[in-house]
Amino acid sequence: MAVDHDQIDLVDVADAAGTGCVVRVAGRFQPGVLTGHDILRTDVLVSASFVDARLQLFLSPGDLDEWRRDLAQLAAGGSATLGADRGLSLGFRVYEDGWLAITVEDPDRLTAQLGLRPAEAWIAEHLRRLERVRAAWPREVCETAPGAYVWSSTAER
Repeated sequence: MAVDHDQIDLVDVADAAGTGCVVRVAGRFQPGVLTGHDILRTDVLVSASFVDARLQLFLSPGDLDEWRRDLAQLAAGGSATLGADRGLSLGFRVYEDGWLAITVEDPDRLTAQLGLRPAEAWIAEHLRRLERVRAAWPREVCETAPGAYVWSSTAER
């Protein structure tokens, strides 16, 4: 099993006024445990004039696959989500004028919506961020049947 790397920001969007959202991958949830090894722990940092929050989000390899697909839709004016099916969820929507709306929903703590104008090439940058996360914490567990897991042949243990 490889040692976890330094933290990597999967998402980092902000404007000059300090409004922003960072999803910082801190490492594997349960390194060496088949059912939790490929789950990534993240800290979500949300800041604006009306909110300053630090929340936790756990991302599966499937969440990262969906994020890649959603980023392509954002480029076309669509929307994207992270963690939408459980606990904390982040929603991203790009409007025609270039503004980005980020909705942060934590059922137990917080609901907030941020509006900001990100840097010009932020979507391409976030695809590169995703690749860095995947390279640092590759998928090392295979599900052979519902609820049955094995180490992949490429897993470093």
